[in-house]
Formats: sequence, structure tokens, C-alpha cells
Amino acid sequence: MTPRRSGRDSCDCEGETMSTFTDAEVEYLNSQPLGRLATVGPDGRPHVMPVGIFYDPETETVVIGGSGDMAASKKFRDARRRPDVALVVDDLAAVDPWTPRGIEIRGRAETHADGGEEVGRRLGAGFRFNPAWIRVRPRRILAWGIDGGPYRLAARDVG
Repeated sequence: MTPRRSGRDSCDCEGETMSTFTDAEVEYLNSQPLGRLATVGPDGRPHVMPVGIFYDPETETVVIGGSGDMAASKKFRDARRRPDVALVVDDLAAVDPWTPRGIEIRGRAETHADGGEEVGRRLGAGFRFNPAWIRVRPRRILAWGIDGGPYRLAARDVG
């Protein structure tokens, strides 16, 4: 795994700094429009939903947006109440041989009731964002099949 340099997070790299995501992870996130967001409801039960995802290079975070009423959704309410979330983006690079790849991002959700239209435009969404949106700030990243083989796990704390 080769870290991308950007001046955001520190590392022990002889004075250099490391980005939140590697170049290969950014490329992968930009190629995948769909992920699954896991939240925890007020009753303590998990909730997982497919979501539209967008990598935000300005903040090195992942933005979740949609055209539906995000603020009225369970995922939005759950993330606002309990901001510790997990986001999984995965696919199969091939089926023969079986070649899974993906990334799990554990982090803090920031829920925003407005501004989604501008964020969607800035990130190049192919549809008009609802005003409400979610930003996930990574704290731990687990990736497989992106910077290495399909069963090679790369895990690190970033936040």
C-alpha cells in the first residue's frame, strides 16, 4: 500500500504526511456509486441501507447523498443520534477466479440538514441532492483487493 501525500494526517515518513486514503482507494471509491451504511437505532439494533456515495477530495471524507427526503430517513436520524457508523463499498473484480474487493470505513457521521444541493454539484453527482446529507469522517479503514490481492486485508487507524 502506497500512501498518497497531501499534508493532512501525520505519519512517520521522514517529514512527509499521509492522506486518509491511498491513491488506489480513492480511485476505487470514485468508481463505485453505491455503498451500504450501517447505523444503530435508538433500540440498539443495527440498521443497514444502500446509499449513494461520493469521495470528497477537499475533506478526504465520504459524502452520502440522495434525491429522496434524507432528513426523514432512519439512517439520517440514527446517524444524528449515534454518529459512530460503518460504510462498506465492495464489488467483484471478477468471478472466475473469484476476486472480491472493497473498503470498510468506520467513522463519525456528520448530519447536515441543508447544503446538499451545493455539495452534490461540487462532487459531480449525476442527480440533484436533497438538502440533507451525511459526511463520514474516517477513523479506521479496512481494504481488501484494492492495494493488494483479493484476500489481502490492509487495516489502519486514520483519525
